[in-house]
Amino acid sequence: MAQTSEQKSLEAKRERLQNEIKEINRLLFAEKKEKGNVLDQMEALDQRINVRQELIRVTNQQSNLLNRQINVNIRSISKLREDLKILREDYANLIQKSYQNKTQSNRLMFLLSAENFYQAFKRLQYMEQYAKHRKKQGEDIIKKTDELAVLNRDLVTQRKSKERLLTENTKVKNELFGEIEAQKNLLRSIRQNETKYSAAIAQKRKEARKIDREIERLIKSAIVSTNKKAGKSGRTKFVLTPEAKLVANNFSANKGKLIWPVEKGIKSQGYGVYADKLYPGIKHRNNGVTIATDQGSKARAIFEGEVIAILTVPGGSRGVQIKHGNYISTYYNLSKLYVKKGDKVTVKEVLGDIYTNRFDGTTKLKFYLYQDSNRLNPEDWIYQL
Repeated sequence: MAQTSEQKSLEAKRERLQNEIKEINRLLFAEKKEKGNVLDQMEALDQRINVRQELIRVTNQQSNLLNRQINVNIRSISKLREDLKILREDYANLIQKSYQNKTQSNRLMFLLSAENFYQAFKRLQYMEQYAKHRKKQGEDIIKKTDELAVLNRDLVTQRKSKERLLTENTKVKNELFGEIEAQKNLLRSIRQNETKYSAAIAQKRKEARKIDREIERLIKSAIVSTNKKAGKSGRTKFVLTPEAKLVANNFSANKGKLIWPVEKGIKSQGYGVYADKLYPGIKHRNNGVTIATDQGSKARAIFEGEVIAILTVPGGSRGVQIKHGNYISTYYNLSKLYVKKGDKVTVKEVLGDIYTNRFDGTTKLKFYLYQDSNRLNPEDWIYQL
C-alpha cells in the first residue's frame, strides 16, 4: 500500500517522538540515585510526560487518517463491485448473442448476403468493432477485478495498521498514567520538605544568573575590544570587516539548518521562561538551551569561527565562546578544553569534554546563542532542536 505524504509525515514524526522517549529514558533516567537533584528529576519526568502526550496526539492523528482512508476504500470497493456486476452482465449478454449469431448463420454468409460491396464492407466493420468491444469488455472485467483485489488487500493492511496503532496507543497511555502517578508521588515527597526544595530552586537560579552575567560580560568586552582594534567605538554591536560580514551572512543563511553542538543528545530544557513544576507562580528563565548527552561526549562547533573567550565561573564549570561574524555561540559546562582564545575553528571541531555530574550521572551541555549583545533562541537556528 503506497503511503500518502501526510501518512509519511505523521509516521516520521511518531518515530522521532519514540526515539526521543528512548533517549530521555537512557540519558535522564539511566540511574536513579538518591543524591540526584529533585528539581532535575521533576523536570526530566515532566519532559517525558510532555513527549508521551505528543506521541499519543500524533498516533491519534494517524489513526484518524487511516479511518478516513478505510472509509474511502470501502466506498470504492462498493462502487467497483457494482461496476463489475454490470460489466459481467453485459459481457454475458454479448457472449450469448455471439453464440446465437454463430449458430444461426456464420460470418461468411452474413457478408455474402450483402446487397452490394459497400454494405458488405460496413458489415465487416461492424463485426470487427463488435469483436473489439467484446474484447475490451473482457479486459475491463480483468482490470476492475485486479483493482478490487488491490483495494481489498489495502483495506486489510490499513485495518491491521489501525489495530497496531490503537494497541501501541493503549500501551503509551498506560505508561503515561504511571508517569503522572510517579510525578504526583514526587510532588508529595517534595512538599514534605519544602525548605529543601526552595533552597534547590534558589541555588539553581543563582547559578543560572551567574552564568548569564558572565556570558554577556564577555560578549560586551569582545565587542569593545574588536571595535577598538578596528579604530571604531561602540559597546553593543561588532564592527565587521568584509571577511567577518561574509561569515555572518553565511551563518544567517543557515538559520534552522545549523548542526547540534553535540553529536548525539536530547533537549532537556528549552529556551525562555517556564513555570516551576511545583509552584506555577514561580517562573524560571533559560537564556539558552540545555542538552543531555552521553557520558564522555564532547562539545563541537556549530559553525566556523574564532574563539573569543574562555568562560570560567567561580564554583562552576568552564565554557567556550566562538564568534561567527557578529554571532556568538557559547558552550558551557565543560570539564576539559581543547581550544584557546584566538583559535580559528571549523564546523564540527571538538571544543571540549562535557562535564558529567558525579551525583546523578547526567551529562548536560548548556548552549547559548547571541547576535552582537542580543539573545537568540537556539531552537530557531539549530536543526530540529
